[in-house]
Amino acid sequence: MYAIVDIETTGGFSANNRIIEIAVVFHDGEQITGQFETLLDPEMSIPSFITGLTGIDAQMLIGAPKFSEIAVELYNLLEGKVFVAHNVGFDYSFVKQSFEREGMVYKPKRLCTVRLSRKLFPGLKSYSLGRLCESRGIVVNDRHRAMGDAWATSILFGQLLQADKEGHIEQAIKGKHKALTLPPNISKEKFNEIPQSTGVYYFHDANGKVIYVGKAVNIQRRFNGHFSGKAKLNLKTEIFDVSYEITGSELLALLLEALEIKRLWPKYNRSLKVKALSWGVFSYTDREGYLRFQLNKVVAGIKPLATFTSHASAWKFLLDKNKELKLCPKLNGIQKKNGACYDFQLGECSGACCGVEAAEDYNKRAEELIAGVKLEGEKFLVKDCGRNPGEEVALFFEDGFLSAYGFIDMSQSFQTAEEVVAVLKPVKRVIETQYLLKSYWDKIPEKNIIYLTNN
Repeated sequence: MYAIVDIETTGGFSANNRIIEIAVVFHDGEQITGQFETLLDPEMSIPSFITGLTGIDAQMLIGAPKFSEIAVELYNLLEGKVFVAHNVGFDYSFVKQSFEREGMVYKPKRLCTVRLSRKLFPGLKSYSLGRLCESRGIVVNDRHRAMGDAWATSILFGQLLQADKEGHIEQAIKGKHKALTLPPNISKEKFNEIPQSTGVYYFHDANGKVIYVGKAVNIQRRFNGHFSGKAKLNLKTEIFDVSYEITGSELLALLLEALEIKRLWPKYNRSLKVKALSWGVFSYTDREGYLRFQLNKVVAGIKPLATFTSHASAWKFLLDKNKELKLCPKLNGIQKKNGACYDFQLGECSGACCGVEAAEDYNKRAEELIAGVKLEGEKFLVKDCGRNPGEEVALFFEDGFLSAYGFIDMSQSFQTAEEVVAVLKPVKRVIETQYLLKSYWDKIPEKNIIYLTNN
């Protein structure tokens, strides 16, 4: 048995919105056997654009039951049936959360008529319910009302059942079929074309516009990871295509992602777009001659050794360097204590905090931290693995900023680093590339860094 469901809601996110109308059409695999529908009091206001779309206003909902009042009846009607909907993720997320608010667990098997239609009725320009019904000769009464859309979807579902000669529907129902985790407008064939390689990937909407940019060591695995678990519903339903650029180099993928977000400003990269390098690690020499480090907010006119997007990332950097170089945690503000630091008592600090270790000896290690992040005034190339064994990636940095990059055929012969730079693709300076280089610096083998001053 199948339950074909359609809902109208106060908005697009199930966490912050509520159902205002639900309709269910029951199908036994051969014919429609019954139906259920009701308006619902969402216990919140209805936005004007929802009224404009559905025709449902607050006046119509006076006296309508709350979901809590129909929850048991609806649950009993749906129990044991396959949940079917057009863009099933949307309808199911609202119904599931509505049941959860009443302390009821609802996890049915599900079918998406968008995905099934792409499989069984290939080649159409649009798989929206309206366009799909038009192409299949299905009359839709009361479009954007729950019963009108549910009824049309049930007729469409009947056609899908008749057209399914190879058992696609049964296959989709059995277990957690991988295709169900994919966005409804991305076919399994399209997913299989996505490379399992390192690079940058782009999500496109129905008009081809880039709405998200990401990077991954394995693009296909990362793509699937976006939509397992609690994926952003709007992102999932807006994706119509995927493109990608293979880099081979993980560092280039990181850098290229930052460049592309700055260039394209995709709507779903908001969290990355607003990041600012607001925290820095600063150095100074105290009155005893010891080189010290501290964290502070970055202010105009004072250059830090390294910049970070958060206090947490700056703090981790300082902790890691402190441990790696065996620096004193008290001198670097990690421990607040009178006298010797706790690490000295444990034998893990050489005693710069209490005068046991001379400033000259201590500063040799502290200066290694500065040398590792001091990139201003330097011009150098970083070599990394390419897209295939016969290729290398060349990254050109100036003052710590990525200035150019390219893929070099290893059969080519270059006499100087300047000759390599001349064939690279220039890019606009972006502050995030400086931060990414500093955070990645310790992973770069010294033999892969070529300073131009040394040719």
